[in-house]
Amino acid sequence: MTFARRAALASLTSLTVLAAFSPLAASAQGTYPSKPIRVIVPFAAGSTTDIIARAIADKMGQSMGQTLIIDNRGGASGTIGQQAVATAAPDGYTIMIHSSSHTVSPSTFAKLPFDTLGDFVGVTPISSTPNVLVMSPSKNIKTLQELLAAARAKPGSMNFASAGQGSATHLNAEKFKLAAKIEATNIPFKGSGEAVTEVMSGRVDYYFSPIAPVIGQIRGGQLVALAVGSPKRASALPQVPTTAEAGVPGSEFNFWIGMMAPAKTPRDIVNRLHDEVVKALNTPEVKERFATLGADAWTLKPDQFDAYIKDEIKSNAVLVKAAGLSPAPQ
Repeated sequence: MTFARRAALASLTSLTVLAAFSPLAASAQGTYPSKPIRVIVPFAAGSTTDIIARAIADKMGQSMGQTLIIDNRGGASGTIGQQAVATAAPDGYTIMIHSSSHTVSPSTFAKLPFDTLGDFVGVTPISSTPNVLVMSPSKNIKTLQELLAAARAKPGSMNFASAGQGSATHLNAEKFKLAAKIEATNIPFKGSGEAVTEVMSGRVDYYFSPIAPVIGQIRGGQLVALAVGSPKRASALPQVPTTAEAGVPGSEFNFWIGMMAPAKTPRDIVNRLHDEVVKALNTPEVKERFATLGADAWTLKPDQFDAYIKDEIKSNAVLVKAAGLSPAPQ
C-alpha cells in the first residue's frame, strides 16, 4: 500500500470517528437523548404553562429514557427564559415550553436580546388553553352584557388584571376591550396568582385568567365566570359561553402553549421531540390532566408551527398597535 493511500485511509478513519460523536450523527444512530434534557419554562412554577410543561415532560421522560428537567426562568413577560433558550447550544438538550406570549414580545418590547423568528425553531403546539373572564361575586355582575352595561355607564371607571404587560392575559383583555368598544385600565401583576387574589378581593374588576388557577374558585362560588375568550367553549366549563356568543364578535383570542428549540437544532432531533409530544398527549394520564386544566390538546408539524408563529407575530403587532400599547424597554 502506498504512503498516499495509507494517509487517505487514516484521514477517512479520523473523519468517521469525529462524525460518530457529532450531535446529528448521535441522534441519527438512535443515541439521542444520552443525558437529561433541560426544559426552560419562562414563567413561575404553578403557572398554567408550567403545569402543562410538567405533565408533558414527565411522560416524555418515561418514553425517551431520560429525565426532562423543568427550569423555571420567569420575569419580563417571558423574555428572560426566551433569551436563555436563544443562546443555548442547538443540540436538543435545551428546549422551551412557552405560551402565545412568545409571539407578543416583538411588539411589546422596543428591543429584544434575541430574534423571535430567527433564534428559535418550532417543535409543536401542545395545547390550546382558553382564558376565562372572571369577576368577584361582590360586583353583582352575572353576565357579560351586565359587565358591558356597567363599563359603558361610567366610561374609564373599570380596570382589569393581567399577568404582566404584553402577556397573553393582557392581549386577550385588550382584544376584548377593542371589540366591545369599552374603556378599562390594565393593572399588571407578576403572575396569575396575584391577579386572581386581587380580583377575588374586588380591588380589580375582572381578569381573563387561564382556567387552571381559577376552576376551583369558580366551582366554589368565589369567582363568577362570565365568558371564555377562546374561539370555542372550554371543555372544562361547557356551560360558559364564548365572548363572541355572549355578544362581542371579533373578541376571540387563542391562548396556546407549545414547544420550541434553539435555531439550528438538527431536524431529526426536532422531529423526535415532536413525535414524543404527540405520544405523550395520547396517554390516559395526560388526557386526564388536561381535562382538569380545561386544556385541549393541539399539535402541528414543526414547519406548520413555524408558519403559525410567523403569522401570529404579525397579527399581534396589529393588535398591539390598535390597542395603543407603548413598547417597553428591555
